[in-house]
Amino acid sequence: MKMKENQSKIRKNPTREELDKKDCWRLEDLYASDQEWEQDALKMKEQLAGFQAYQGTLGASAKNLLAALKAHDALMLGMERLYVYASQKWHQDMGNANYQNMSDRAQVLMTQVEDSASYVEPELLELSGEKLEQFLREEPELTVYRRFIEEKLRKKDHILTKELEGVLAKAGELGQSPQTIFSMFNNADLKFGTICDENGTEQELTHGRYVQFLESRDRQVRQEAFFTLYKAYDAFRNTLAATFSASVKKELFFARMRNYGSSREAALDGANIPISVYDQLIDTVHSHLPAMYRYVKLRRKALGVERLHMYDLYVPLAENPGRTYTYDQAKELVKKGLAPLGDDYVRLLEEGFSNGWIDVYENQGKRSGAYSWGAYGTHPYVLMNYNGTLNHVFTLAHEMGHALHSFYSDEKQPYCYAGYRIFVAEVASTCNEALLIHYLLEHAADKEEKAYLINYFLDQFKGTLFRQTMFAEFEKIVHQMVQDGEGLTADNLCWTYYELNEEYYGTDMEIDREIQMEWARIPHFYTPFYVYQYATGFSAAIAISSKILAGEPGIVEKYKEFLSGGSSMDCIDLLKICGVDMTAGGPVENALKVFEEYLGELERIVD
Repeated sequence: MKMKENQSKIRKNPTREELDKKDCWRLEDLYASDQEWEQDALKMKEQLAGFQAYQGTLGASAKNLLAALKAHDALMLGMERLYVYASQKWHQDMGNANYQNMSDRAQVLMTQVEDSASYVEPELLELSGEKLEQFLREEPELTVYRRFIEEKLRKKDHILTKELEGVLAKAGELGQSPQTIFSMFNNADLKFGTICDENGTEQELTHGRYVQFLESRDRQVRQEAFFTLYKAYDAFRNTLAATFSASVKKELFFARMRNYGSSREAALDGANIPISVYDQLIDTVHSHLPAMYRYVKLRRKALGVERLHMYDLYVPLAENPGRTYTYDQAKELVKKGLAPLGDDYVRLLEEGFSNGWIDVYENQGKRSGAYSWGAYGTHPYVLMNYNGTLNHVFTLAHEMGHALHSFYSDEKQPYCYAGYRIFVAEVASTCNEALLIHYLLEHAADKEEKAYLINYFLDQFKGTLFRQTMFAEFEKIVHQMVQDGEGLTADNLCWTYYELNEEYYGTDMEIDREIQMEWARIPHFYTPFYVYQYATGFSAAIAISSKILAGEPGIVEKYKEFLSGGSSMDCIDLLKICGVDMTAGGPVENALKVFEEYLGELERIVD
């Protein structure tokens, strides 16, 4: 009888059907129904056949080249809409077999589209520079594709023959397997069980609640959540190591096939980012690790513990006078915080809040975390798992930064340049966070609230600039291991990750053995050499937000020009519009100095 009573108290997530529709994104703005999606999927197969008619004709005339490039855009846009809709339907409930099947079919169709379009790059590269210039003179409409063509020429040494490009496109579906397997395991199959919260109520431990539990002021709750979560991952350590190893080997295979010296070189070349930017980030953060050690020491002192453990890293150092925030309160705070970006920006925020852009709350089977995504020609979408914490207020500001970046780019750029590169993708989102924290600090009611907010901002630095750089260093090491012929096992992955934690957090931190499994729960490791851009983007955002808050003449207009740039320029040049040069190292150095300034202020308050 007692067991049944305890079971009845377990708080479970609602099903998808139990959610209020006003809190769900409106995917019907993309497709009115699943049937409409099915019709377009059938049309896409016909479109694929039609696109093959252009093969072998791109060099025949300027008119042929223009027609082929327009058809290529139409093909890719149609595929983008199909893929986004199917994926987001699946992400609503990853246990839904129907939408899992739809997503799988979209993935297969995407591979077919890439295969069908694989002749475009090789045919472009067969044209001489003189012939291309002649075509551009003969056909003025081709001018819009000049940068597209020039980017292909820049990568000429890494584009293969038509036959090999076709093989690589076909291999793309197999190449997605490690990421797909991990995603299914992590989001649909892996269960963590339950823990007791501060009130003794048994609750299901989920991805969405994990950090919430780590923010608990009850150390027993934090500890139980930490050990319970990593026990679940550790039970599958060898399977997870094999899956991740397959992903790393896959990246090296594609890099070598395309004549790159390493997977990292291949990943960075997509946005024309020098390898030196990556290494410079790691070196600069290493030179400021003493500031992290100060932070750890302050945290240990403020929490009044003899030894600081890994599960003590997220609990606020000061009480939160603001409590939790309803979703409506979160929206109002975000609008007020981002007011320096102008009335037009705030109006767009309101549009997103009110018109089905956002999927707000967690439900059973829903993909964990948060993201912004969408397809050209319709509004962006934001997935959240809102839980009322200050962290999720900032997540709302963050993801709407992505969404409005996409909105501005889509509005200004043609389809071929609307998508912005990952290197600049985190700038708008983090700039929003920096503006919001400034607003909240300005309106702090007392010293305690100010301490809480400074602590939050420092934790953003810790999580984004320090931790993501540690992730980036981990990736650099393990990809190099595979390149050097070493195998990736659970043991050497865990040991490498554990040693990095020791280096980044210092001797005042008890590096719990369980943390060695953290590499196994980071989805971004399946999109290699992505995470360093969180750190570089954060640094650029601190620079831009500082300029906005200082009232630098014309900076808001320059910033919106940056937001509207898409991929029409190199990322390094886009940031230079705002006066930020990421090749010089200054933005990372200056961001770390801002961290040290806020750290000093919190040390004075806490002391």
